[in-house]
Amino acid sequence: MLIIAGHYSVSPERRQSYIDAFADLVQRARAYPGCIDLAISADPIDPSRVNMIEIWESDEVLKAWRKICNPPKTGVRMHNINVQKHYISRSEAPF
Repeated sequence: MLIIAGHYSVSPERRQSYIDAFADLVQRARAYPGCIDLAISADPIDPSRVNMIEIWESDEVLKAWRKICNPPKTGVRMHNINVQKHYISRSEAPF
């Protein structure tokens, strides 16, 4: 399993339209075999911050998805990018 998680900044004036542009991609990814979850969302505190998380069964599934995902072309510049890919060997319930 792997997790891609982090955050980045976009123009506060364009953040909501940027996130909205990804709604179709998020819906398609969640229906794609091997995608456990994917979310791109507005941060509740910082008006320029976009939070993201992707959880995939394997790197192979992610690579196959990336070949066909057809992301939106928003024209919005991302900056202060802090996103990492994490390879997970074990998971358990947190509570």
